[in-house]
Amino acid sequence: MSQVFSLELSDEVYAALQQQAEIAGVSLAELVAISIEQQYGSLKREKSQTDIEKEAVRQRFRSYAGSINLGYATGADNESIDADLVTVYSNTC
Repeated sequence: MSQVFSLELSDEVYAALQQQAEIAGVSLAELVAISIEQQYGSLKREKSQTDIEKEAVRQRFRSYAGSINLGYATGADNESIDADLVTVYSNTC
């Protein structure tokens, strides 16, 4: 479905748009319609996205979440942290 829309422009804006339309090889009405559709077309796409598409996007996002196994404990065990620090500092002296 489409709608007719009337628009009042200053002479300067009209002349600038007319020049752009001539360069693009389209009518002024086409230039304005295309510009508006490009700017606001994403709203139409967002609304038309199905629940299945939304769920697929959500699952792809969730695939980035998780845990990493470094091969050693990374907890807050102060004794192992102190031992690691002693090892590092004793090797640099």
